[in-house]
Amino acid sequence: MPTLIAAPARITAAGTKPKLIDEYIGRVNSKTTAASVAHMRSPAGWEEPGQTPQFEEFTIVLKGTLTVRHREGVMDVAAGQAVITQPGEWVQYSTRVDTEYIAVCLPAFSPATVHRDTP
Repeated sequence: MPTLIAAPARITAAGTKPKLIDEYIGRVNSKTTAASVAHMRSPAGWEEPGQTPQFEEFTIVLKGTLTVRHREGVMDVAAGQAVITQPGEWVQYSTRVDTEYIAVCLPAFSPATVHRDTP
């Protein structure tokens, strides 16, 4: 039988400014470990610590621009574009303007497997 997800769960975000994360599918809201799907809303000037996650992440930018720093440089992902990051790849996300995007992680996002940089 299909499972209805009636509403997302609001997740506390890491980073320099408050960012809204609404998890529709994942470890918190649906108890799903295979994948997570979240709607992110990041304010201008938001930046999170660098990370080397153990999961693959697919990100689709709906509004604004997501800046992705990686070992080889920096890329800006604009509305209507997407980016894929691989497990074990160091990345750091930030936004210079208000930005909205969907993030899908395989397997599901977990604080234990994101491996954020320590200050």
